[in-house]
Amino acid sequence: MTATGVAGTGVRATARLLARADGRGGTALPVLESEGPLALRRTRGSGAEARVMLVGAMSGPLGGDRFTVRAGVREGARLRVGSAAATIALPGQSGGEARYDVRLTVADGGELHWLPKQLISARGSDLRVTTRAELGAAARLVLREEQVLGRVGEEPGRLTSRLTVRIGQRTVLDQELGCGPGAPAGWDGPAVLGGHRAVGQLLLVRPEFATRPVRARMLGDGAALMPLAGPAALVTAVAADALRLRRVLDEALAALA
Repeated sequence: MTATGVAGTGVRATARLLARADGRGGTALPVLESEGPLALRRTRGSGAEARVMLVGAMSGPLGGDRFTVRAGVREGARLRVGSAAATIALPGQSGGEARYDVRLTVADGGELHWLPKQLISARGSDLRVTTRAELGAAARLVLREEQVLGRVGEEPGRLTSRLTVRIGQRTVLDQELGCGPGAPAGWDGPAVLGGHRAVGQLLLVRPEFATRPVRARMLGDGAALMPLAGPAALVTAVAADALRLRRVLDEALAALA
């Protein structure tokens, strides 16, 4: 990974990790590169699964920063990625929009659990997050995104989030949500967030969903489960705060398991 700080332009940083089967029933990590604002740390795994923690070594992303994380999972490998703490988008001194890009690839027979902690949009910040997942037709993925609009007693910054998922070279999901100052009108209205301060989604990709798709239904107050046009399902949820949002998404994951 390289990180460069330049006055007026922010920090540029890219982290990379690659998981592959080790031939002994486990998962090896031949690529685990990081330094600066993004730090990757391998932690104790479980069975065939390797585990990696993303640690924020500096504050941010700040205005003008550009962070990228790339993770790949080969056939037969199992990888779980989490984060040590919430990510807080801050204004920074250089101003301007910050970018946080996540690129995930999972081959047929691979499995990835992408479970970072929440992203908090602080007042005055401007962050664009893009997550793109490219999966084989027989790949498995659990992906969780959680976004909190403002810290306690604080108005949110500008936050734009886009999630794109392709399975077997077919796009099954491409959605974008803008919140905060400058976002399209109605973002906080009843048709979108309805005044809630936390929003999240849980994406599950499983080959068995191709023949046994989930049934669309409500999952309690403020959450819904929807089948996608492929072996995938999406849970979207809104809540008053981060704790309640996590509870809703955890309950949805347990129900689908």
